[in-house]
Amino acid sequence: MSAQTRLVQDFAVPQIEFALVSKKYQRLIIDNLNFAVAKGEFLSIIGPSGCGKSTVLKLISGLATATSGSILVDGMTPENARETISFIFQDPTLLPWRTVRANAVLGLELERMPKEKREIRVDSLLELVGLSHMSRAYPRELSGGMKMRLSIARALVTGPRLLLMDEPFAALDEMTRDRMNEELLRLRDELKWTVAFVTHSVSEAVFLSTRILVLAPSPGRIHADLPVNLPNPRTAELRATLEFEQTVTAVSRILRGARSA
Repeated sequence: MSAQTRLVQDFAVPQIEFALVSKKYQRLIIDNLNFAVAKGEFLSIIGPSGCGKSTVLKLISGLATATSGSILVDGMTPENARETISFIFQDPTLLPWRTVRANAVLGLELERMPKEKREIRVDSLLELVGLSHMSRAYPRELSGGMKMRLSIARALVTGPRLLLMDEPFAALDEMTRDRMNEELLRLRDELKWTVAFVTHSVSEAVFLSTRILVLAPSPGRIHADLPVNLPNPRTAELRATLEFEQTVTAVSRILRGARSA
């Protein structure tokens, strides 16, 4: 088999695949989810509170196991795919006693990467997220946006193919949040990972995504699977266009329907 054939076959394998997946704790949280995410997609997951959005990310990451059904990540079980996944939470969870640089390099230290290689990779990532000038600062000296950029750098330092993001910008003010959305897409364009992103903001989901999964609650199930056919690259100017406003309005209407589904 040629290298080109292997590359084509690898790309044909979905990055994420759910087949009749259900999850139950004391009650049924999600019920019979069926969907696949292609490599390179940016999938946002929205829905009313309690519909299982965060549970879906935990199942993908292997932090939780499905009660029934099957989950594959890049053709592997979530447990076997963990080295290809990074998870970013709403709270940056930075170590306050470590500098920006020391926080960013943590994953590579745990992997026991040689120091010289660690330094080269961290230098590159801090430059990429715009924090090179703050490398010796501590988390208490950073703004909310800087803390989140550092959290993203720490997640990217191990070279993931799949990025899971659970409302990472929810605590930021609107202007900072918009700027972080633009930064995230810039990074994705450069590093080419797949993203599964949970948010309560329809406008954020529309701006970021190639596709939006709308979940209905009690138990969580797919209400709608929507492509987002807005032009790329997505810039700040897009938010002022009629096409963007119409897409946000249409998705908002579908989300309201999910609440009563």
